[in-house]
Amino acid sequence: MISLNLHKKFETSDGSWSLHIESEIPKGSFVTLYGPSGAGKTTTLRMLAGLLKPDDGMLTVNDVTWFDAARKINVGPQKRKIGYVFQDYALFPHMSVRENLEYAHSDSSNTSIDDLLILMELDTLASRRPQTLSGGQQQRVALARALAQQPEILLLDEPLAALDYKFRLKLQDHLYKIHREFKLTTIMVSHDISEITRLSDLVMVMEEGRIIRQGTSDEIFVNQQISGKFKFVGEVQQIEKQGIIYIVSVLVQNQMIKVVAQPTEMQGIDVGDKVMIASKAFNPIIYKID
Repeated sequence: MISLNLHKKFETSDGSWSLHIESEIPKGSFVTLYGPSGAGKTTTLRMLAGLLKPDDGMLTVNDVTWFDAARKINVGPQKRKIGYVFQDYALFPHMSVRENLEYAHSDSSNTSIDDLLILMELDTLASRRPQTLSGGQQQRVALARALAQQPEILLLDEPLAALDYKFRLKLQDHLYKIHREFKLTTIMVSHDISEITRLSDLVMVMEEGRIIRQGTSDEIFVNQQISGKFKFVGEVQQIEKQGIIYIVSVLVQNQMIKVVAQPTEMQGIDVGDKVMIASKAFNPIIYKID
C-alpha cells in the first residue's frame, strides 16, 4: 500500500501554484494519472521517486516511511525501490543496450541481464547503442533498465506517447506482462483513453494539483448505466445523416467501425470526439467521453 499526502508550492510567472496530493494506492495495482497538461502528474511521479522534495506531508510505502516533513525523514532516490521510465527514455548514449542494463542492475536482483534482454526481445540488439535503435526499441530498453533495479514500484511518464499505433499496442502488451510477472505497483501518466482503459485498475483524474476523481476506467470515462457485453474506445471520423438515423464512423485502434445511432445519442458528438461504443440490450450504442 502506498499512502501519500504530499504538498508542494511553486512560484511561476503567472503567480503561485500549489500541489496537494492525497490518496492510497493498493499494492500490486496499475494506476494511471490522467488530466490536462500542468495538472501536476509528472510532479507527483517525481516526488514519489525522491527526485523532488515536497514542502510538507508524508509518504509511506508498505508501512515504511519514505518522507515525513514533521520528522525530517526523506529517503534518497537510490534507496527507494522504484523504476522510473522517463518520456525521453534517458538512456546513456555512449553505452550499449547491455551496458545500460548492467549499469542499473541490482546485485540483489533475481532476474539476470540475459533474462531481461530475452523478456523485452532485445537479445539480438544487446551490443547496439541507443541512437541506432527505433523509438519502440529504445522504449523497451528503458523499461528493461527500470526492471534491472528490481523495483517494487514502476513509474511511467507517458511511456508510449511518441510511438506509432503498432508499437503502442505491442508495448502495452509488454507493460501488462511486466506488471503481472514482476508483481509491481505501476503508476503511469497517460492521456490516451484507450491505453488507460486497457491497462488500468484505477484512474486518478488530476486538475490544478489535486485529485478530483478516482475510480475504474469505466467509472471515470463511461456512463455507469452502460452494462455492455463489449466496450471500445475510439475517435469519431465521420458522421452521416441518413433519414432519421446517423451512421457514425469510429476509428477503434486501427480499424474503422460504423455504428447506427439515434438522434438522441448524437447530441454533443462531433468529428474528432472520443467516444465509447458499447452494447445495451444487444444493440451497439455510442457515448461521448468527456
